[in-house]
Amino acid sequence: MAQNYFSRVKNTVKISAATLALLAFAPTMALAEPTYGLAMYGEPELPADFTALPYVRADAPKGGRIVSGEGGTFDSLNPYIQKGNAPWQLRYLMAESLMAQAFSEPFTLYCLLCETVETDEDRTWVEFTLRPEARFSDGSPVTVEDVMWSFETLGTEGHGRYASLWGQIESMEQTGENKVKFTFNVENRELPLLVATRPILKKAYWDGKDFTQSGMDNIPVTSAPYTVTKAEPGMYVELTRNPDYWAKDLPVMTGQANFDTIRFEFFADPSLVIEAFKAGELNVHREFNVQTWEEQYDFPAVTRGDVVKSVIAHQRPTGMTGFAMNTRLPQFADWRVRQAMIEAFNFDYINEAQTENKQSRITSYFSNSPLGMRPGPAEGRVKELLEPYQETLLPGVMEGYELPATSGRELDRGAMRRALGLMEEAGWTIQGGQMKNSDGEPFTFEIVLSVGDDENQSIIDTYTQMLNHLGIQPKISVVDKAQYTQRMERFDFGMTPVRYGLSLSPGNEQYAYFGSASADQPGSRNIAGVKDPAVDAMIARMLDARDREDSLAATRALDRLLTAGRYAIPLYAWNESFNAHVKEIHYPEPLPLYGDWIMWREMTWYWEE
Repeated sequence: MAQNYFSRVKNTVKISAATLALLAFAPTMALAEPTYGLAMYGEPELPADFTALPYVRADAPKGGRIVSGEGGTFDSLNPYIQKGNAPWQLRYLMAESLMAQAFSEPFTLYCLLCETVETDEDRTWVEFTLRPEARFSDGSPVTVEDVMWSFETLGTEGHGRYASLWGQIESMEQTGENKVKFTFNVENRELPLLVATRPILKKAYWDGKDFTQSGMDNIPVTSAPYTVTKAEPGMYVELTRNPDYWAKDLPVMTGQANFDTIRFEFFADPSLVIEAFKAGELNVHREFNVQTWEEQYDFPAVTRGDVVKSVIAHQRPTGMTGFAMNTRLPQFADWRVRQAMIEAFNFDYINEAQTENKQSRITSYFSNSPLGMRPGPAEGRVKELLEPYQETLLPGVMEGYELPATSGRELDRGAMRRALGLMEEAGWTIQGGQMKNSDGEPFTFEIVLSVGDDENQSIIDTYTQMLNHLGIQPKISVVDKAQYTQRMERFDFGMTPVRYGLSLSPGNEQYAYFGSASADQPGSRNIAGVKDPAVDAMIARMLDARDREDSLAATRALDRLLTAGRYAIPLYAWNESFNAHVKEIHYPEPLPLYGDWIMWREMTWYWEE
């Protein structure tokens, strides 16, 4: 455990009267003013005297319980470390941060543990003043010492997700009794918001304990409205609302944390979750298969009206769900080969077989949102941003790119002809019934899937039959989850399922997904191996944007580059979510911009007879 954080240069906490005086008159401090909220671009939409977030029911009744099911297992109750397998929900329910995100805006935070926040125009530093009334669940106050300990411990001993931000903090210092300031060592306007959303833990709880060790005994003490009260490894975890929760009357928390109990039941076989819901063991269930939603939700509780089916729309980007092609391999280095693979993927036929054509297709990475590229040629600011890279841009970036239409017949001859033409342009022809190059080497690759991924297995089985018509016979490897993880970390695959969830305020994670620096970094999320200077430039421009319009243009340009890059074969778009729940459980309206987002159901829904 990090015991030396008071002595480290990064964490200066010795404050003399002279130092405080100098800080009070420092030029950068004079340029900033304390405020109640912080937006990535522009100003927060809500006024300083707002009484509740716009998507909650301010007078929602308190009580009842919400019980949902999860496939899988767990053996730890500490979601902030690398070791062990903790329920993913605990990361969001167990700890509060300095500020809370409003899901009615792309990326705006409002003060929670902090009373005010300050930053300079260039966002090279950020300072928080803690609320004197902020308390942990055991009643002890949240202090600057707790904040600083949390940042260093998470950054050096916690889960790897916290290390990147810690590396971008030049210094962390106490600047007053309830004040803490972070100064950054890189130019990145998102950093103040990332600092504001890190979990804050209680330092004293970990005295004499090893923070890095997982298990069921060490449950982090936090300031959140819920605490873990019951748990059985691999079976269930139950959280109970703290009636003395310190922030229950704050405007940012009004109408939230309404259930007395939140419980997650775990099933080793994920297919049993829906059966448990039908049997009444669960009272909410989120369905991810539209065909199942249409065909299997006619059981007696639904017909009686005891269970309600709710379809909840959102305005988030679709992201990318599909099959990534490994561009590090010579087989997929040529964009024409990648386009041929997309042409051969008869989406309409597969969609009919999988969902009876009830599911729409992703059209670009940021589709379904204002961030998505517009159809047709690039125009205006988007065109200006892309023009310096004109000579290296792939076809479709400037002109506009659309996924090929398919006939829906089992054998789409038009698509096959287009795919064959592209393969021939790339140096591959059918020789003796097999796709080969001029040296007679066959075109083949390995499709790697994880055990239990039945839906993708079914899709790939159909797709490989389509590839056989092109003289291509890929190898299909289905491996256990541990081996799958290892192979992804080594980029040991030709094609594999991929899922990128993208937000309405894309940030530094875009470098991890698509940046050149991460393309050959083992274990990175850049699955396809995207390595494009234009992509890097658009991400940098997006992060450095001073207003929403500039960020919007850079993101739309990025969307064009990624989509026309043909890095993945797109599958289904999830522009709405399907929630079944007992009639006593309700959700507030209007819906937030993010729709059915992380913990929206657990935190804003309520029980009413």
